[in-house]
Amino acid sequence: MANSSFLSDLMARVAQAGWRRHARGDASDTFDLFQRLLGDEGEASGLVTAMQALDQFETHSPSEKAQLFHKIAGECSVDDAALADAIAAYRPGDAEAARRIHYTAEPQSLELIRRLNRVPGATARLVNMRADLLGALRDAPSLKGLDADFEHLFASWFNRGFLEIRRIDWHTPADILEKIITYEAVHEINGWDDLRQRVADPDRRLFAFFHPAMPSDPLIFVEVALTRVIPAAIDAIIRSDRDRIDPTDATTAVFYSISNCQKGLRGISFGNFLIKQVVAELQSELPNLKTFVTLSPVPGLRKWAEARPDLLTPGDLAAIDAADGPSFDDARRIAARYLLHARRPQGTAMDPVAHFHLGNGAALHRIHAAADLSANGRAGSWGVMVNYLYDGPSIEANHQAYATAHKITASAEVRKLAD
Repeated sequence: MANSSFLSDLMARVAQAGWRRHARGDASDTFDLFQRLLGDEGEASGLVTAMQALDQFETHSPSEKAQLFHKIAGECSVDDAALADAIAAYRPGDAEAARRIHYTAEPQSLELIRRLNRVPGATARLVNMRADLLGALRDAPSLKGLDADFEHLFASWFNRGFLEIRRIDWHTPADILEKIITYEAVHEINGWDDLRQRVADPDRRLFAFFHPAMPSDPLIFVEVALTRVIPAAIDAIIRSDRDRIDPTDATTAVFYSISNCQKGLRGISFGNFLIKQVVAELQSELPNLKTFVTLSPVPGLRKWAEARPDLLTPGDLAAIDAADGPSFDDARRIAARYLLHARRPQGTAMDPVAHFHLGNGAALHRIHAAADLSANGRAGSWGVMVNYLYDGPSIEANHQAYATAHKITASAEVRKLAD
């Protein structure tokens, strides 16, 4: 291990010694560097080229980056002639010939990404590069193949075996705490005092996943409230003047905010691993905890309902059209119908938060009106929030039912509300 680290450091020093910052080039100049990198078999010279290519790419405007992505997608594809030869040489049972087809079918863009990643610190830069690609993809569906290449490699580089869970507390380095404030995507953290109560109060926990290649930048984090009851509103959890309790008096762990931090890792699933790991950590620390639930937003509810789907009754539609919008009871009933019956074309739950938790084996437990009266809460769901219950003995069966038959496990209370 020490020898490997020494050699890596040595190669990086050699590359740095050979590196000279070029004047800023245009997108064609950067693509020339990418092509040179693909043809460069020397490790040190390849590192120099990769450094230059990454540095130059990062100077470009969004439109120049989009131009580069199109060139990579168009000119770093599969070698059709080599693939045809490999297919022609295949005979049933010839494992080596099958492998040759597999390797020959790989587009050059995959190898380009791998070679760029040899540069020290390049993994985080490639995550940012994919974030740029996702921005370009909105207007250019032809880039989906290149995006699939990034996602394929990231799924390997960021698999569970490489991830490290850390508890974030008030002693965590300030640069990481600042990122927690920035990355919070569900319930805004209003400065350092607000952050302190979320990570330093005895009845609060915050856990995050990190990757060795990005040790100071969280990938995803979950905020946990330790309570005596299942909560029905977010204000009781995040307000500064709430009643604090001794963690040993808590019976319930509430996952009230899960934030993905890296746009460039979209599509790489960490949340299911994180929740399971956090449950294990909390059970080890606090065996008095018996109930594990979320207090989750319903981000797609209002947009779905205002599109007037067939699942809604005339009474529901009248409530939506009312001057002040639906009453709290109406909103709760509409939410139940949405969460239980609104589906994507493939049959899974339409709501992304519901899909995530149901896919992890949770049950749709309770629906609460007037649970989030912030501007975001009202805009997304008329203030409705949901408890998803993670009941240990039922998690695997719930997961299987949803994964194989798209069956949503829900409490009798929720089903009655929807009907």
